[in-house]
Amino acid sequence: MTSSLLKGQKADVTKSNPTAANVIVGMGWISNSSVEVDFSCFMLGKNDKVTNDNDLIFYGNPIGPNQSVSVLDIEKKAYGGVTDKAQLSIHFQKIPGAYERVSFALTIYEGEKRRQNFSLLDNTYIRIVDPVKGEEIVRFNIGKSFSVETAIVVGELYRYNGEWKFNAIAAGYSGGLAALCGSYGIEVNDQQEAAPTLEIKPTPAPPAPPTPGASPINLKKIELKKRGDVINLQKGTGPIGEILVNLNWNQKKKKGFFSSSAGIDLDLGCLFELSDGYKGVIQALGNAFGSTHREPYISLDGDDRTGSVTTGENLRINGHHITEIKRVLVFAYIYHGVTNWSEADGVVTIKQSSGPDIEVRLDDHNNRKGMCAIAMITNVDNKTFSVEKLVNYVADHLDLDKKYHWGLRWTHGSK
Repeated sequence: MTSSLLKGQKADVTKSNPTAANVIVGMGWISNSSVEVDFSCFMLGKNDKVTNDNDLIFYGNPIGPNQSVSVLDIEKKAYGGVTDKAQLSIHFQKIPGAYERVSFALTIYEGEKRRQNFSLLDNTYIRIVDPVKGEEIVRFNIGKSFSVETAIVVGELYRYNGEWKFNAIAAGYSGGLAALCGSYGIEVNDQQEAAPTLEIKPTPAPPAPPTPGASPINLKKIELKKRGDVINLQKGTGPIGEILVNLNWNQKKKKGFFSSSAGIDLDLGCLFELSDGYKGVIQALGNAFGSTHREPYISLDGDDRTGSVTTGENLRINGHHITEIKRVLVFAYIYHGVTNWSEADGVVTIKQSSGPDIEVRLDDHNNRKGMCAIAMITNVDNKTFSVEKLVNYVADHLDLDKKYHWGLRWTHGSK
């Protein structure tokens, strides 16, 4: 049976629900297509502050400490016939003892800049679901109770006598995500909006200074840290635009009688598959530079043979033709020189027009292999692309093709 709460009310989650060792937190709303709503989750200690930047869980940092909190994207499920706009999985037993509260928030993307706020949303809610039974435990319908706010703390889970309870909060802020971060002790870098202030709903206390030791969060760049991490590119109100895939690396010339002074030539390329089944490769080898104006709508800018060009090497994907692009496998290979990925110190940055940069480092080096599968870019419902970190090292193009089931015919080439 669902406990329906009003603002300020609390409800038990785990004590009276023995199967709820883990729960799904779902949030939903109705808005027009021009309003972009983001969700976030803050893991808080006894002082109601975060301990480090990993305590902010959102699309750019989808896994919480000890894998206790996880953002669900393609794994979202319908409960009671409804699939929430945003879902998070909470494993109570995995939450480290240092955390007392898990707070859930919604923000309007660029709310101040676009002059948008939560008055434009209807039927906003948060619910706690027992995934074993597929039933709601708690539900808090916020409805349409806000006006000028661009961020709201919807509710929170908190420890109480060894159990977990839910508190319906509905506190509004102006200043978007930056204001929320500030109130929880997180410093946000590279914000172009004016300094955020708290809205008087409810009566607020002045934001506390950042907790000592808490690292600033840079919302302009997201690093996919582990193999298998996946993130969607930001969906704007218009076409997705151009996607720039940049490879940068260091040319470290070796010295000594038995070392090569020439260093290595690290090249960027990709395998592509279009929606009509057409497949191919973009790379400097064989002068297969592609085109952004016709199939495959992907091109390679040039060939940096020294590693000294500050702009590195770039693949460009024409996002205006997203419906015609099924998947793109970004790779790098050592065309010339000793196979030494650790010295190359390569990093791939995926830049998008309306969202943060996504960074993939060529780490976990395998110096016995000459090629690295870096990232898989996949079409998501013809609306955006997902980016998955691979960083798998293979022997050559044929080995890469077999591993990812591309099915091309390969011959020796040169550049």
